[in-house]
Amino acid sequence: MKKDSIIVIGHKNPDTDSICSAISYANLKNKIKPDQDFVACRAGQINSETEYVLKRFNVDIPEYVTDAGNQVKDINMRKTQGVASEYSLKKAWTLMRDLGVSTLPVTDNVDELVGIISIKDLATANMDIFDNTILSTSKTLYKNVVETLEGEIVVGDENTVIEKGKILIAAANPDLLETYVDEGDIVILGNRYDNQLCAIEMGAGCLIICTGSPVTHTITKLAQERGCAIITTPHDTYTAARLINQSTPIRYFMKTKNLITFKTEDFTEEVKQIMGKVRHRDFPVLDNEGKYYGMISRRSLLDLDKKKVILVDHNEKSQAVDGLDNADILEIIDHHRIGSLETMSPVYFRNQPLGCTATIVYLMYGENGVEIEPKIAGLLCAAIISDTLMFRSPTCTAVDKNAAERLAEIAGIDIVSFAEEMFDAGSNLAEKSPEEIFYQDYKKFTADSITFGVGQISSMNSRVFDVIKPKLLSYMEKTFASQGVDMMFFMLTNIVDESTHLIMIGDDAAMYVNKAFKKEVVDNSAILEGVVSRKKQLIPKLMVAMRNE
Repeated sequence: MKKDSIIVIGHKNPDTDSICSAISYANLKNKIKPDQDFVACRAGQINSETEYVLKRFNVDIPEYVTDAGNQVKDINMRKTQGVASEYSLKKAWTLMRDLGVSTLPVTDNVDELVGIISIKDLATANMDIFDNTILSTSKTLYKNVVETLEGEIVVGDENTVIEKGKILIAAANPDLLETYVDEGDIVILGNRYDNQLCAIEMGAGCLIICTGSPVTHTITKLAQERGCAIITTPHDTYTAARLINQSTPIRYFMKTKNLITFKTEDFTEEVKQIMGKVRHRDFPVLDNEGKYYGMISRRSLLDLDKKKVILVDHNEKSQAVDGLDNADILEIIDHHRIGSLETMSPVYFRNQPLGCTATIVYLMYGENGVEIEPKIAGLLCAAIISDTLMFRSPTCTAVDKNAAERLAEIAGIDIVSFAEEMFDAGSNLAEKSPEEIFYQDYKKFTADSITFGVGQISSMNSRVFDVIKPKLLSYMEKTFASQGVDMMFFMLTNIVDESTHLIMIGDDAAMYVNKAFKKEVVDNSAILEGVVSRKKQLIPKLMVAMRNE
């Protein structure tokens, strides 16, 4: 999914209508507005019935979106290349200056983040460090010294590590010089032959010869014999002395502990909170494998647009994908009661009293003069059959039935035989866990201060209900406390008999069912003849009973 894609998504625990309407509406929007990218997504796992439908019409399962908020991967982050820990301070500073950045990520040869180096760290190194043994203490390579001084190594190997010695300038005559040159020292000097000879004889580890002065054959040979490196630089002695500490590798000054990093999948709302607690300018980002990915700053979040979302088949916040408060809702296409969802600005809201959201989408294809291709027709037809229980639900209208019949013609399917196959696939529950069955189609509702959840499965064969009923009831009892609701109900709906075996959990559940349907509840269950629709027959009556109470 692209960063600027518009998400078309149904409710949590999606049913066939939710998924098929999202796919079909995204397809319609892409044809109406080809300059934009509309992507169908899902807010939960699909059920067996929906899986059968998608396979039947060779359509991919939509991408799973757990949160509609922006993620770090949606930010136009700075893809600063990671640098090696052996980089010199000067090389790091030059790179920061050229890139216009204040922080560099330090990575190893497999892109693992090992530290960060900032301008503040460089300033500290240059202003607060007066240690003339810094190169040996930090185990600096001669290569760094050569690069920093823009010089050339005449004797020695540039990959040799400086293990010992201090830095000094040979400004005195040989008699005095030999009193303070120790073994391994790095001696900065000019073209004075006697000082060069003295330094080598006193065991210096390296001579830095300034102003590009030539090195005599005798000095070169003696240095080779004594294991003394010689580096020439075009800089004068003063400049060389100022620069040489900048050859120290950044690993000696970089931060390696308690690094604040983010992952590409982190949500920006959480990132903002963390950034607000620290004063860092830049923060490294890691990918899902823990590899370095890029850098972000507070500025990166200032102009970040919210994700754009179109909701289908629901308009209640409790049923919507998480993080909706941090998204920009553009449209709502639904056939349910108007719920609790609020938007920051006016949106296109189409809500019609039809048996299925897919019917509304079908009508919109016609209104926009867009031809429906066979596989889309198959999805829309399947959604209508599913939501109206093959036209048996009281929510079903003549518009739904006419739409399904026309869509069946386009898709080349027989409604009756296809419905039997689809419902059989959806009611194949023997191998599913109670949790999988429970969340196939489960929604939460609110009536005044009472919150309750209702799940539903439908089948053309009631024998399967005898097997799964005790499992479901046991699962509901075990998980009730963690559901965050006052009551839970589950509808085992027989399509052929047009009845529902309702099971329930909660102190007042039986009372409300009795008030709403005048049915006796025995062992947490009741038979509701003629009740097949959660939306039109069960929820309204329960809400009236709760509000009257």
